[in-house]
Amino acid sequence: MNIKGDIHAAEELFVDGEVEGSLESQSLLTVGTNGKVKANIKAKEVVVFGSVRGNIEVTEKIAIRDDGSVIGDIKTSGISIDDGAYFKGNIDISRPEPKSVPKAPKAETPIRAAVG
Repeated sequence: MNIKGDIHAAEELFVDGEVEGSLESQSLLTVGTNGKVKANIKAKEVVVFGSVRGNIEVTEKIAIRDDGSVIGDIKTSGISIDDGAYFKGNIDISRPEPKSVPKAPKAETPIRAAVG
């Protein structure tokens, strides 16, 4: 199957054909072994078994598996690249925002004055 255009999905997306344009998923995006993507990708999580030509922006983690191939820049908070995988581009690893912990209120020390 060949798709040219923009794809937006709220659920998991599995691509095992040819896609040209842009891909966006609010969940997991998997490029299957037969998948050939020429698109910029934005997703929560990405797994690549096929080939991707384009920039990838992931909020959580990207994994490039054994025979997977990525040519493009990656922005993510976590990455794994298996032996045998191919990657050419730049990686920008961003740390997730630390969860703010409410500070405990300071105990006030009473002031005592002696009047004499």
